[in-house]
Amino acid sequence: MDWASVAGVLLGLAGVLVGQGLEGGKLSSLLQPAAFAIVVIGTLGAVLLQTRMPTFLRGVRMLRWIFAPPPDSRATLAREITAWNTAAKRDGHLSLERFMLSSKDKFNAKGLRLIVDGINPDKLRQLLDTEITAYETAERQAVRIWESAAGYSPTIGILGAVLGLIQVMENLADPSKLGPGIAIAFVSTIYGVGLANLFFYPIANKLKAIVTQHVHQQEIAAAVFHDIATGDHSRVIDERIATLLREH
Repeated sequence: MDWASVAGVLLGLAGVLVGQGLEGGKLSSLLQPAAFAIVVIGTLGAVLLQTRMPTFLRGVRMLRWIFAPPPDSRATLAREITAWNTAAKRDGHLSLERFMLSSKDKFNAKGLRLIVDGINPDKLRQLLDTEITAYETAERQAVRIWESAAGYSPTIGILGAVLGLIQVMENLADPSKLGPGIAIAFVSTIYGVGLANLFFYPIANKLKAIVTQHVHQQEIAAAVFHDIATGDHSRVIDERIATLLREH
């Protein structure tokens, strides 16, 4: 559990609610189903319009990383790199096949397979770099749905405000109907701006950091596979491991 995310959500909500209470306002006045529907459903529709469905679903599934991020696998990767290098130095590249078959990481399994197959080291690095680029592009496109939501929701909040004001103007002769229209107008703006800055942008930034960390690990693994394929000195690989463990 990422307790920083939990604390961030609670503090963000508390700041708004406590501020509303200190100003003498009622908390119930912030609960406007019509305003919520306009902002949330409108933002969802705008994001879906610009995004392919598989990418959208991937971005939604990534939301769980905010509270339960992927485990830090750097230490495990460091141990695996040491084992790969030791086996390759002692028994040759074909000895890496057993690691390839037992690996649960598709990227690492591919790198080991390319070494076992005797692919030219430079070509091996090109293939792995292409794999990294494809992965990073797909992941960042999925994360982008949250950035897009942050961009759309304030504008749609303003749209809700305009709709509320239209309702006010249509009912000027009936004072009893003015209150709901004004409430929708102001609360829609709060929902739009609040969701963007308290949730959507922070979610996007945290997910981008997680993707970046994984990409960095893949880049180091790719460099290690190239080093093993060329038979480079073990000291070089030790430096790769030290860089991996120094990240963040």
